[in-house]
Amino acid sequence: MHQLRATVAREFEQVNQLIVEQLHSDVDMVENVGHYIVDAGGKRLRPLLVLLSATALGECSKAHITFAAIIEFIHTATLLHDDVVDLSALRRGRPTANAKFGNAPSVLVGDFLYTRAFQLMVRLGDMDILTQMAETTNTIAEGEVLQLVRAGDDNVGETQYLDVITRKTAILFAAACYGAATLSSRDTNTRQQLRDFGLNLGIAFQMIDDVLDYDGNPEAMGKNVGDDLMEGKVTLPLIHTLRAGTAAEQELVRRAIRDRSANGIEQIAAAVKRCGALDYTRACAQRYHDRALEKLSLLPVTDARDALERLTGLSINRDR
Repeated sequence: MHQLRATVAREFEQVNQLIVEQLHSDVDMVENVGHYIVDAGGKRLRPLLVLLSATALGECSKAHITFAAIIEFIHTATLLHDDVVDLSALRRGRPTANAKFGNAPSVLVGDFLYTRAFQLMVRLGDMDILTQMAETTNTIAEGEVLQLVRAGDDNVGETQYLDVITRKTAILFAAACYGAATLSSRDTNTRQQLRDFGLNLGIAFQMIDDVLDYDGNPEAMGKNVGDDLMEGKVTLPLIHTLRAGTAAEQELVRRAIRDRSANGIEQIAAAVKRCGALDYTRACAQRYHDRALEKLSLLPVTDARDALERLTGLSINRDR
């Protein structure tokens, strides 16, 4: 990630500075919670997509810097709300904001970040961007609700799973790339191609996240293995195990999903590996990775395009 950021190092630093500036509030709790989660770091993958896409299209403007911060604020707001809904206690290797400050402050500061993002959008003065991001945030909210409704349901299938991760995760990747092309005044086809790139990248990224929940290093990930089971989330590795596992393995997984329990995580992780569910999920992620790369063919060959291609590869070859 450090090497990829080097391609847009100056712009990336400007985004970080703008994020810190825009966290300012007369209410101490807003700044405390906001800085706590932003300072935790993270990949800054979504704003990086904005910067690299803009640079690959020719130029990264001040508007792109602002839009990259907008994307990160929206992502951070979803993390704050997610951790409250999921009762999560650990993220990026340290207590979640809700674990440290409480649920109410986390929800309300998440609201602050959402509204700050829209304030910045208004300053951009681009109705296309405002329309796109209004639709995007609405879709993310629908995805969150769908995931909540389907939690603990052992009948969730692959199509439903894909619908949730597309709405909840991939749509913001798509918005980052589409918005960059919009601010670069590119034609409809270019905007759509970059949107499709981001969407496929986001799907691949989330699938690997779901693999790592059963095959990852907790220290590298900064969260506990088996968290998805505790939340009753039916991810692709579990869906495949319910198709390909033995009767005993299927029953073990169904019970864990219904009970929203990770008590049998070691046995479930073994079952997921034994029946090939992790390999199956990785293969699915590879297909979306390949589709994403195809969409970059319209871009000229530059360091920025190369960085986007390498970033796509990193999305499915990582340990956190």
